[in-house]
Amino acid sequence: MNIWEAIVLGIVQGLTEFLPVSSSGHIEIGTAIFGIQSEDNLLFSIVVHAATALSTIVIYRKDILQLIVELFKFQWNDSTKFVFQIALSIIPVGIVGVFFEDQVESFFGGRIMLVGSMLIITAALLAFTHFKRNNEGELTFPKAFVIGIAQAIAILPGISRSGATISTGLLLGIKKDVVTRFSFLMVLVPILGAAFLKLLDFLKTPEIASQVSATALSLGFLAAFVSGMAACQWMISIVRKGKLIYFAVYCLIVGIIAIFVSL
Repeated sequence: MNIWEAIVLGIVQGLTEFLPVSSSGHIEIGTAIFGIQSEDNLLFSIVVHAATALSTIVIYRKDILQLIVELFKFQWNDSTKFVFQIALSIIPVGIVGVFFEDQVESFFGGRIMLVGSMLIITAALLAFTHFKRNNEGELTFPKAFVIGIAQAIAILPGISRSGATISTGLLLGIKKDVVTRFSFLMVLVPILGAAFLKLLDFLKTPEIASQVSATALSLGFLAAFVSGMAACQWMISIVRKGKLIYFAVYCLIVGIIAIFVSL
């Protein structure tokens, strides 16, 4: 992986982690285009996922600090309820990650036909939200768990995590600002957990480190962090304005192109 590939893929990761177009799907397409080896992709994936997690923390730093402070008051209030709803929501993705890791890994590795098909499903899900008008409901524990199931399904390359979780929340009638905040904060633990597991895999083969440029990794991290910050703020505005339909069209087009190219 050279410097320019790292920058491009870093930007792709940062943008697509938050915009509802599937980061995993775009990274799969990008690595296939550039012909990047899986070993390079493993270390790079750790770096850019850490970058996008950091961008989320920066954007929501006040919310995160408030949740931590309120949690350690050991009182049942809106903040502690929100934390427990997040904890409940990560159970499905945790189960998938722990017990079905091999099966999940089999979906990756240049399966562009699968990515294209899943992007079309993402497009359909985003399109459904365009017709949902009543979003004045509150976030409840059952709804948080359903959103968590959507996040687990979004492990598939081509299913957008933010698209799946936000769309599911909107279809459940949850307020736009609430479901967007929940979607971005609930992903912190899975992102950091996945990065940690990939780091353990990488440490098993440390000789790979000599094959990856520190400069390329650093620039990839910076590109993912900056683009992630921009995409996160942009996505908050997009959901408020109800403009997800445009991303449905984008996912449909890219999905069709991916399927066509794979043939």
